[in-house]
Amino acid sequence: MTTTTAAPVKRWAREYETIYILRPNVDNDGAEKVIDRAKDVIARLDGTLTKLDNWGKRKLAYPIQKNNRGIFVYLKYVGFNDLVPELERNLRLLDDVVRFQTVLLAEDIDPASVAVDPEEVQYLHVEEEDVTEDAELERARSLGMAPRAPRGMPSDATPEVEGPSDKAASESAEPTAASAAEGAEAPAAAEAPTAAEAPAPEQTTEAESADTKREEG
Repeated sequence: MTTTTAAPVKRWAREYETIYILRPNVDNDGAEKVIDRAKDVIARLDGTLTKLDNWGKRKLAYPIQKNNRGIFVYLKYVGFNDLVPELERNLRLLDDVVRFQTVLLAEDIDPASVAVDPEEVQYLHVEEEDVTEDAELERARSLGMAPRAPRGMPSDATPEVEGPSDKAASESAEPTAASAAEGAEAPAAAEAPTAAEAPAPEQTTEAESADTKREEG
């Protein structure tokens, strides 16, 4: 009796991309631990990592866990149905990961046909550029949310900003100085009376002068 062996069923994989966000204050060692954990999960479940990209520190659309910025990391890989749940479970257990999202890109992919470029799966540290900060500061200045540098002062210099208490003190001091000036002008005007207001000198008549001479004689 001849026995036939059934051919193994071919498994078709899917292509996914996952983006996760790290805390903005995570160091390079902490960021590498997260990516090493993701690589281990993908390799353990017969997946293939095809692209790894560090997008660097970016501003979030809304605060996440009291963080306005985060480090974005992009993963592109090929795997089976059980890969995504396990990868997201591991990301959820890491304290440095604040958010992640996975999207299905393609289906029915032959895992044997997937080619990997070694340079595409290297994790590179990207430092935040100061140009972004300058652009955001200029945008805030245009909206009146940040002080502008006075004329003649370099743009990178920090102008002195009048605080609320200083502003209130200057506003209260201006009326006082004005009233003091007005009060000083009034006495000056009173001290110099006009000719019409000055008292006339006393006049002596001839009769009064004759009487005076008789009394002296």
